[in-house]
Amino acid sequence: MITRHAFLNGALCTYDDIGSGPTVLLIHGFPLNRALWRPQQADLVAAGYRVIAPDLRGFGESDETDGSCSIDLFADDMVALLEHLDVDQAVVVGMSMGGYLLFNLLERYPQRLTAAVFMVTRSVADDEVTRQQRLQLAENCRKYGPQTVADRLHPVLFAPGTLETRPKLGEEVYSWMVTTGSRGLVAGLLAMRDRRDSTPRLNRITLPTLVIGAAEDQVCPLEHARMIANGISGSRFVVVEDAGHLANLEQPNQINHHLLDFLRQVQPTLLNDGSIGCTC
Repeated sequence: MITRHAFLNGALCTYDDIGSGPTVLLIHGFPLNRALWRPQQADLVAAGYRVIAPDLRGFGESDETDGSCSIDLFADDMVALLEHLDVDQAVVVGMSMGGYLLFNLLERYPQRLTAAVFMVTRSVADDEVTRQQRLQLAENCRKYGPQTVADRLHPVLFAPGTLETRPKLGEEVYSWMVTTGSRGLVAGLLAMRDRRDSTPRLNRITLPTLVIGAAEDQVCPLEHARMIANGISGSRFVVVEDAGHLANLEQPNQINHHLLDFLRQVQPTLLNDGSIGCTC
């Protein structure tokens, strides 16, 4: 795997670009980075796909922000990255906050997508209580650093019991959060707080769509995934069992099976043996 860099919209973006074939763009959630997708990359590449996994601005190894951002700007960065790589269209997978970017892309750049995958995300905007909670967390992060965000989120990102049975996984995810710059975390929190409600536009989405929910998600309860699926005509809805918000880390085999099964239907590949399809 080769880490690459591109200067996009005034900021340095770091990303992975591996494999060849139809492009799958993987957008991570808050407060994570592109390392989130490591359990998916090898299987997708083996199935004949080109996988692009960026760090959003302010996260991972991408440039920090000035402490302000918006979902529009995050989405603009993703389109700029596709243009930089001469990719006309991609299947876009959005996890959690990445799902908010996916809604934005579908609204503003629908011609750049061939299909959409919403993973553990929601279409509704924040209510006033949640908006105030995000603002308070952003203020605490400014004062005391990224550990305030990590300590708040870490206990609820996994299914109950996972942190006890897989402590190394928990430690790795915690390290991602505490090494993210405070300005990036604050920008992400405020961007999520101010995002638009995508629910009224669900019935306008006509691209092939997969919606993935997690049975034990404490951050984005399953009813949110079900709402998205019910609102998009013809969408496919699957539930990952024994998984919380980080379903793709807790149950990578289930996630990879669902992703590849969907991709086989909407974006088949020419495999090395000359057959059409992908392995699941």
